[in-house]
Amino acid sequence: METTINHAIPYAKRWAALAVICTAQFMVIMDTSIIGVALPAIQKDLGYSSSGLQWIFNAYVILLGGLLLLGGKLSDMFGPRKIFMWGFGILTAASLLAGLAWDETSMNIGRALQGAGSALIAPAALTLLMTMFTDPKELGKAFGFWGASAAAGGSAGVFLGGLLTETLSWPWVFYINIPLGILVFLLSKPLLVQGMKQKSKLDLLSAVIATLSLVLLVYGIVSPEQTVIAKAITLLVSVLLFVIFIVRQKRSKHPLLPLSIFKAKNLSSGNIVMMLMAGAWIPLWFFLNLYLQQVLQLSAFNSGLALLPMTIVIMILMVGFTGKIVAKFGFKVPLIAGLISLAGSLLLFSQADANGSFLVDVLPASILGAIGMSLAYIPGTIASMSGAKPEETGLASGISNTSYQVGSAIGLAIVVAISSLILTAQPSVEVITESIRVAFISAGVICLAALVVAIRYIKM
Repeated sequence: METTINHAIPYAKRWAALAVICTAQFMVIMDTSIIGVALPAIQKDLGYSSSGLQWIFNAYVILLGGLLLLGGKLSDMFGPRKIFMWGFGILTAASLLAGLAWDETSMNIGRALQGAGSALIAPAALTLLMTMFTDPKELGKAFGFWGASAAAGGSAGVFLGGLLTETLSWPWVFYINIPLGILVFLLSKPLLVQGMKQKSKLDLLSAVIATLSLVLLVYGIVSPEQTVIAKAITLLVSVLLFVIFIVRQKRSKHPLLPLSIFKAKNLSSGNIVMMLMAGAWIPLWFFLNLYLQQVLQLSAFNSGLALLPMTIVIMILMVGFTGKIVAKFGFKVPLIAGLISLAGSLLLFSQADANGSFLVDVLPASILGAIGMSLAYIPGTIASMSGAKPEETGLASGISNTSYQVGSAIGLAIVVAISSLILTAQPSVEVITESIRVAFISAGVICLAALVVAIRYIKM
């Protein structure tokens, strides 16, 4: 028997369903961060080069970002609950493959499939949340838990990655998804509503073109073995594929991405802000991990502990305060305040010392960054979906998630490329620290760009 919802009456199981959705969001974001502290062990066992190592991250994010539009469209067509469950089936199987990986290729394939599963989960989960919570006050609170679960996933991923890598072995950073995935899958049908279905045809070719365009774009930026001419050709093909994608959307009767959706108030500028915000936040996490382990010489486990204050601050603020602040001031004011705080955090991190300490060089900047993301993430998400029609909620959430994940991949690729210019063949701790400082400055510039867009183009 299908579970439906009457918007005039609050859905009775909505809070239990929210726990399932938050677990899903937690896992999607955790899979981005959990491999961070395990990278040295994976590199040693599977023989990754220093430049190739970031593809463990990029393989996940590229497929996640490239397929989110398709995931959002499928959610609208077949109902968000069904797509949500499909995603967890794929994610769970892919986690097993990644844990059993025997070389670079098998690991990258496992990570890519994890990204594909998450691309189905993320837009469906956000659609379900907005479907089940119709009261504005409850929706704000639900968004607080949803945002906090994302932040918790990012921090817990680092902590669990360190704990599992040190106490067991690196494959367990992937195996941990299996029991969680099975549990969420089993609870989905009895707790989640089926959601709306929209009769439409699937433009699968457009999804393939969009994904290939993204893959080539990121590869053209991050691949150090390419010559300048090869990079230019790769990026040119990426742009050409993107143009073909846009032309198909204009001409198609059933487009994967109806371009008219960008006429919605704040949606376009909101997605640009989300992309730039992610392009600053993910490099912060990536290089903070490197600073903790390669400069401060903390173990993987202790590196995870060092990031717990960020998690605690984000969870407290998102659950207890952000929703109330948005309800009182709208989403523009907290968004701007959050981006200012995040930019300040990156400025502090850029002063990190080769002989630094956790209390001086990490804690103050990390708390300021946590405050920034607590204030900016939920308002940014709301702005990026603002004005979408009810039948396009899945698509809008897919676009929002795509913006964030594409920003993550491209932002990290750009910052890694810039910071790598400082490194030598056998860099000293001082050279590594200087490279990390340059990375934080670069991420800060991206954050300032997000701030400019928010101030200029986001409307109340």
